[in-house]
Amino acid sequence: MENYIVEMLNITKKFPGIIANDNITLRLKKGEIHALLGENGAGKSTLMSVLFGLYRPEIGEIRKNGEIVKINNPNDANDLGIGMVHQHFKLVDIFTVLENIILGVEPNTMGFIQKKDARKKVVELSEKYGLRVDPDNLIENITVGMQQRVEILKMLYRDNEILIFDEPTAVLTPQEIKELLQIMKGFAEEGKSILFITHKLNEIMEVADRCTVLRKGKYIGTVDIKDSSKEELSRMMVGRDISFTVQKEKREPGEVVLSVRNLTVQSKNNKNNAVKNVSFDVRAGEIVCLAGIDGNGQTEFVHALTGLQKSTSGNINLMGNDITNASIRQRSINGMSHIPEDRHKHGLVLDYKLEENLVLQRYWEPEFQKGGFIKFDSVRKYSEGLIDKFDIRSGQGPITIARSMSGGNQQKAIIAREIDKKHELLVAVQPTRGLDVGAIEYVHKQLVQRRDEGKAVFLVSLELDEVMNVSDRILVIYEGEIVGELDPKKITVQELGLYMSGAKRDNIKENNNGE
Repeated sequence: MENYIVEMLNITKKFPGIIANDNITLRLKKGEIHALLGENGAGKSTLMSVLFGLYRPEIGEIRKNGEIVKINNPNDANDLGIGMVHQHFKLVDIFTVLENIILGVEPNTMGFIQKKDARKKVVELSEKYGLRVDPDNLIENITVGMQQRVEILKMLYRDNEILIFDEPTAVLTPQEIKELLQIMKGFAEEGKSILFITHKLNEIMEVADRCTVLRKGKYIGTVDIKDSSKEELSRMMVGRDISFTVQKEKREPGEVVLSVRNLTVQSKNNKNNAVKNVSFDVRAGEIVCLAGIDGNGQTEFVHALTGLQKSTSGNINLMGNDITNASIRQRSINGMSHIPEDRHKHGLVLDYKLEENLVLQRYWEPEFQKGGFIKFDSVRKYSEGLIDKFDIRSGQGPITIARSMSGGNQQKAIIAREIDKKHELLVAVQPTRGLDVGAIEYVHKQLVQRRDEGKAVFLVSLELDEVMNVSDRILVIYEGEIVGELDPKKITVQELGLYMSGAKRDNIKENNNGE
């Protein structure tokens, strides 16, 4: 008989209108990396939240080393050596890195916090595991990748031996993902046991020993990775075969929809320019992708394009109209749809209902209001149609509070809203972040469909496969400048990488200025 460090037996967890976990059993061996795979809303995060004490199941029991344990809250979990890195980090922005790591377990003498010993332990842990951070930096001033390191150090500081990673790579750059997977392998070799929630099949094939698959809250099966394949896992996850290639016909672009000329945008973090004199066009019937390593000006460029940030100089034209200084609503009315990079900050009002979020860009239209009063029946009918069409899974349908939905279904809601409203230009920033393979396939089809309908699509992505497979033309940004304009059919991923790292650049000024 196998010895398991953790057993979750016959776990059932219900929420209003939905059984999130329906009689699920999961067993974790000591020293293994065990992946948990499932569609958006399949119940993965809920199951891990039960193990971490954030939820209490209606039915089922948890065992550690064969003994039944009660986990009523995260403190109980920590006492049992269970730690968790959440999909949306649980950090205090105005606290330092060190203060976040020791929060709740502060070493103190006579009520006074003793930071010196804590700092020493944090520095030793960060060096040992290659998680280098500045203990005195404020959380609000560090990158998402650094914030994740802080979350991992929180677990290590508490000497956790069972580590839960909930979608840990969803917000990381390719380089950061590579580093994280290496760190996870190191943890397993040291004897720590890891539960790893992810949608990315490549990552599972690379680091996991076994994988448990959930579908619509039910247990489908557990497989040994060495005996499995991406195709088998995707079939188990969504119940059908998934195409990993994007199907699109060759198409001649039409008129210019978006024209950017000599755009310069200041960095949010300092007085330097994050975007420097950028010029290009996007035409009807084409998908143009802005590719680059994270932090090379993409965020500031998109914020200037969509009205979230003022540009320093230059012009933006949409359908022949100068929108450089237009409001966000005016840009929307003029034909721009925007799937934002940060779905919580710029995509949703988290404490609004799903139906209210689905009409955020249109509630002032005659279809949804009369005399300044919202026509709630129309909003309900419209939102139910979008929920069905885009397979947005939520416990209470249109009246579900957005905050309570899974990250992937929050993303689907934004995509549904932006794609369905009238637009000539779709700005899609990391549109498949946090989505499962079935949803990614669907989103890629939607982007291609917009292009085939004669719309212009401006895609910003850190996923190299997505960049190569979906786009018709690639613009590479490096340190705020466009350094290459590439045809994905004529270059390799390796060549694209050279441009992204600044090792190669084209003299494309003439093309960019439209001369």
